[in-house]
Parts: sequence; C-alpha cells; structure tokens
Amino acid sequence: MRGHIDIPLALDRSSPAPLTVQLVDLLRDAMRTGGLRAGERLPSSRGLAAVLGVSRTVVMVAYQQLYAEGWLEGRHGSGTYVADGALPLDPVRRPARPERRPDGPVRTGAADRVVDLRPGRPWAFAYDMAAWRRAWRAAGAVAPSDSPDPHGHPGLRELLAEHLRRARAVPVVADDIMVTRGTGNGLDLIAAVLLRPRPGESPPRAGVEEPGYRKARSVFAARGAEIVPCPVDEQGVIVEALPDDLRVLYTTPAHQYPRGGRLPIPRRERLLAWARRTGAILVEDDYDAEFRYDVAPLPALYGLDPERVVLLGTLSKSLSPDVGLGWLVASGDLLDRIAHVRVELTDRTPGPVQAAVAALLERGDLDRHLRRMRLEYARRRAIIVETLGPLGPLVRGDTAGLHVMVELPAEVVPGLVERARRHGVLLDTADRHHHGPPRVHGLVLGYGSASRADVRHGCAVIRRLLAAQ
Repeated sequence: MRGHIDIPLALDRSSPAPLTVQLVDLLRDAMRTGGLRAGERLPSSRGLAAVLGVSRTVVMVAYQQLYAEGWLEGRHGSGTYVADGALPLDPVRRPARPERRPDGPVRTGAADRVVDLRPGRPWAFAYDMAAWRRAWRAAGAVAPSDSPDPHGHPGLRELLAEHLRRARAVPVVADDIMVTRGTGNGLDLIAAVLLRPRPGESPPRAGVEEPGYRKARSVFAARGAEIVPCPVDEQGVIVEALPDDLRVLYTTPAHQYPRGGRLPIPRRERLLAWARRTGAILVEDDYDAEFRYDVAPLPALYGLDPERVVLLGTLSKSLSPDVGLGWLVASGDLLDRIAHVRVELTDRTPGPVQAAVAALLERGDLDRHLRRMRLEYARRRAIIVETLGPLGPLVRGDTAGLHVMVELPAEVVPGLVERARRHGVLLDTADRHHHGPPRVHGLVLGYGSASRADVRHGCAVIRRLLAAQ
C-alpha cells in the first residue's frame, strides 16, 4: 500500500467553471495520466481544502463524484485512495473463432482479424479469478434446499438490498426483492402476472420503447400481449406520445437501448404521473446503470414511486451472462403475486449460483470488479468518441453504458455494414431494434466484448469507410 502523495493542483478562480468541477477534472486527469496511481492515498478533504484555499465542501463534493465514478475508494479509518481499478488493464486477446449469423459465416484464420462491435456483451476476461474461486468454494459449503424460496435466498436478498441502496440510492429492503435468472426471466414473470388475458377482453396492451429492446417485445408477445411501440427521442421515452390504455410499459431510463438517452428528472416525474393517472405499471430495466462516465447518477424510477414501478437488474452486463442471476424489485402485494405464479411455473434460480454471488457481494469483490471495469469501459468509450466524433456522425449515448448510437442517413447504413463485415468488423444497426418501420438509422456500437485495441481498429475501419462515401 502506498502512502499519502502530494499533487500539484491549481484552480482558476477567473474561470466560469465551478471550483468543484475544476477539481474533479484535475484529479481525474492525474489518475488517467499516472500522476496518481492505484493504491496512493489522497489528502484528507480538510487538508486539501486548506492547501487550495477553498471550502471543505468543494473537496468533499469532488471526492464524492470520483467515488461514484469508481476512481476513488475509502478504507475505514485510513482515508481516501485511488481505486485498484485505476490500474491500466492488460487485455487478454480472445482467439478468433467462426461467427455464424443470419447473414452468413465470417471466415477466420491465422491471418484474419474479426472485431465484434455488436452490443449486448461485457468483457469476460478481466475477472479476479481468486475471488471467483473463493465464491464457488463458499457456495459448495451451502447444503442444497429441498424447498427453495421463490423469492430467493434471504441472505442474498439482504446483500442485494444493500448493493442497490449503495450503488443506486434505491430505498429497498430484502422483502422487496426477488432473485431471478436475469432480465428475461424477470420480464416473463411480470408478464405472466400483469399481461394475463382476461376472459372476453381484447389482448392486454404492453408498451415497449421504439426503437427498443427486442427481447421485451418477444417476451410480452409470447404471453399474449399486443405490443405497442412507444417512440423515444435522444433523452428517452416521449411521455406525451404514450396511449392511456397500456397495462405495462417497459422502459430503460438509465441508458435507453439503443439510442443511449438518460431520462431527465422532469420527464421521469411526468412519466410517473402518467402511470398514476392511467393505472399502468412501469417496468424499469436498470440497463447499464452501473457504468456512468463523467456524469452523476439519476434517481431510479422505483425510488420515486415503488407502487407504480417494477425494477429489474442483472449481472449479465456487469459480470457475465453465464452467471445467470438478476433481481426484480416490486411492492409487497405485486411481489407476492409474482412469487405465487413462479411457484406454479416451477421456476427458480439455482441455489449454488445465489450462494456464489452472495459471497462476491459480501467480500466486496463485485464492487471492486465494477470499479475496475467502469474505468476500462470509459477508455473504450473514449476511443469511439475520439475516432468517430470529429468525422461528423452524431454519436449519442456516450455518458453511460456499454454501447453508443452513431446516427447516419438510412441509405448509408446497409452498404457500410456489409463493407465493414468484409473487413472483419461486425456491426449492429438501429433498424433491427424497431417493431415497426424504422424511425432512427445508424449503428449501435458495443464496446463491452472487444479489447481496446480491437475497438480502435474497428473504429478506424468505420472511419475510413465513412470517409470514402
């Protein structure tokens, strides 16, 4: 462990930028460039305030922002330190393997380089394997249950409640949580309760953002609902365009999929007012909420009105889809109804998986992984913005998550995707995420599952192809 380090910081009182913003930028730059390294202790808020000649509040607010972004960590009774995740990662290159997609196979071989910039997957090669093994040893010490609780293990629900209170400021207790097998499982359980057709009535109407998450449409339709596309703009769902007869609305306010907007607080309040007036339930997918870059967190809808919102979360993006664990947060009566249906469906989350995740949470291993990956994903996001931004396309959604939206003219996209594929770069398009005729066109670039070098290479290929249009 390295001790306290003095760093030269100069605040410009003639600048229009607030002193807190300047201090955050200076500290962040020092950590990015190596002036501050992982494990080094920062001055106390009181001491740094005295050195800079500012109020202690300026320093405390700056530190809190950097805590939220994952740059800093506190050690009880010891002080504030640069987080371990600030260390540059040494990415492991995945071996090339054949891709089988609806549009045909892509050859890979010794001389081929396939870069997959399609969204939806995290980086699965940066785990702390010692922590992973400890978690599964702990799971092996837990005897299997002959009568699993449909809500999930009580100990894990307590830990998830604390995680949500700490990471998302959601006022939740263990009794509000159900442990699921992921977002798809949670959506299906909600649909089984809220979208069950009533005798003699038309199919219930379920709203899904347009463009939006295709799996939500598929799950709701499989339960007999009529899917209603609900338009979004660059900030998120357009409340004024919502019909009044929806039974459920699925929304991604933390980082809209795929346009990347963050729903502003005034619009969140209007959305909740709409739900109260119409009696609809909002299904809030807290998609990508763990990964924010240079922005403060916005309150979850659930925290603003638990009676009208069901909150979904998953470890698929923060850890791995292979873990197969998520959570559903709902008010008592609705959660009881979902638990009852879950028993009827004989649906459950495997006990050993729950025990392993509980061990990761209890020891702080999951929090450390999230801080580390937040910094790594921020670096990949910066590569996309720096490479493609100056060329002219509108890059949206770069303040959070694991993907950005690059808006392009409709006539450009198909040819660009095919040419990029011939160059070994796999891309996704906004058209695929519409239920009806596409309203927004462009690329949906995921940077979760590609190394920094591959992200840079893929963006360079896109840039050359766009420049040649």
